[in-house]
Amino acid sequence: MNNKRELKRYISNICTGLFSDCVAAALYDNNHHPENVDALLALIMNTYNDFVCRVSHPEPGMKPKVYYKILIDDFNVQISEILDQISNQG
Repeated sequence: MNNKRELKRYISNICTGLFSDCVAAALYDNNHHPENVDALLALIMNTYNDFVCRVSHPEPGMKPKVYYKILIDDFNVQISEILDQISNQG
């Protein structure tokens, strides 16, 4: 990522796609549990808010390149956990 705006756009696009995938999986699953879907959607929104906030307010005293690398790695781990939850929803 070249700048904060691109990183925020990347996070937004990924979270939007996950949100729509989760809704689609819930609609096409015959025996879905609405409380699980609601919790998963809330997790996606919280993930989005958390990481956008972390982009806007970097850790003081840490080199920016290192901070944003850690941020992106943490985001990728969180997204793969959410994807696993969506795929195991049914």
